[in-house]
Amino acid sequence: MINININIEQNTILKNINRKEINKMNINYNTQIYCLIGHPISKTLSPIIHNNFYRLINENNIYLAFDVKEKYLSTIVEAIKILDIKGFNITIPYKTTVINYLDEISEEAKLIGAVNTVKNVDGKLVGYNTDGMGFIKSLELNNIDVKGINILVLGAGGGAKAIGTSLALAEVNSIFISNRTLGKAKKLSEKLKYQFPKVSIDYGGLDLKKIDKKKIHMIINCTSIGMYPNIDKSPIDLDGFSKDLVVYDIVYKPINTKLLKLAQDKGYKTMDGLTMLIFQGLYSQQIWLDNKNYDIYEYYDEIRRNLEKYVE
Repeated sequence: MINININIEQNTILKNINRKEINKMNINYNTQIYCLIGHPISKTLSPIIHNNFYRLINENNIYLAFDVKEKYLSTIVEAIKILDIKGFNITIPYKTTVINYLDEISEEAKLIGAVNTVKNVDGKLVGYNTDGMGFIKSLELNNIDVKGINILVLGAGGGAKAIGTSLALAEVNSIFISNRTLGKAKKLSEKLKYQFPKVSIDYGGLDLKKIDKKKIHMIINCTSIGMYPNIDKSPIDLDGFSKDLVVYDIVYKPINTKLLKLAQDKGYKTMDGLTMLIFQGLYSQQIWLDNKNYDIYEYYDEIRRNLEKYVE
C-alpha cells in the first residue's frame, strides 16, 4: 500500500477560483480533475483561465491549484496517477525537475529542457511545453513575423529558454541574451548555439554594452524585474534603439509594466504578458482534451476579458 502524505497549503485548491463560478459547477462523481502544481502558487491566474474555458465549452471538469513543497514532488506525481487526474500544469520551481518523474516528453520539451504541461494517458505521464507555443501565437495575433529579425532577450531563466527556443525555430536572424548573471546567459547562449547553429546567438549583461541597439528589432523581457510589488523598476532603459522597435514584456502583474510605459512614451509598439499566459493555457487544454471540435482560439477574447479583472 502506498502512503500518500502531501503537505498542501490550506485552502490552496480554491484560490483564484471565483466562488460564484464554483456554485454554478455541477460537480459530481463524473467530474474530471485537472490541476497546477508549484511553490508558491498564491499569485497564479491559471484556475481562472481554465475554469472559464470549461464553462465556455460546457465540460464537466474542474481545475485546481496545489502548493507543493519540493520534498513531496515525487509523491504528488504518484498521487496524480493513483487518483487518475487527467492532466496537470507545472510552474516554478519544478518545470525541470518534474521531468525525472515522467514516462515521456515531447521533442519541443526536450529542446527547451523544461515541461509545463503533463497528460495522463492511462497512467503514463507525457510531458509537453506550451510556453513557447503560447508566445508564438501571441505574436501571430499581433501580426508580428519574427523570421529574419534581431531579438534582444532579457533574462536567462525558464521563460527565456522556452522563448529563445521558439524564436530559433521561427528562424530569427539573431538572439542576444542579456542577464544580470553572465554565467546563466552564457549557458543558455551555448545551449541554443549548439541546437541552432544557423542562428547568430550571443550574450552579455543588462548594461547592453555588447550590442548595436539600432539593429535590434524586438526586446522581450523574460526577467521578473517590474513584476509586482517592484512595479517602479525596469530591467533596462530604452535610449538608443530604432524607432520601429517592438517591446514585449511577459510579466502580467502589473499588466502595464514600467518597461512598457517607457516604450509607450517613445511611441514603440508594446505587448503585455497576458496573451502568452492565456494561449499557453489554451494549448494545454488542446493537449488534454484531444478533441479537434474545440477551436481554442475562439475563446481567447472572453477569457482575456475575465482575466483582466484580476490584474492591474
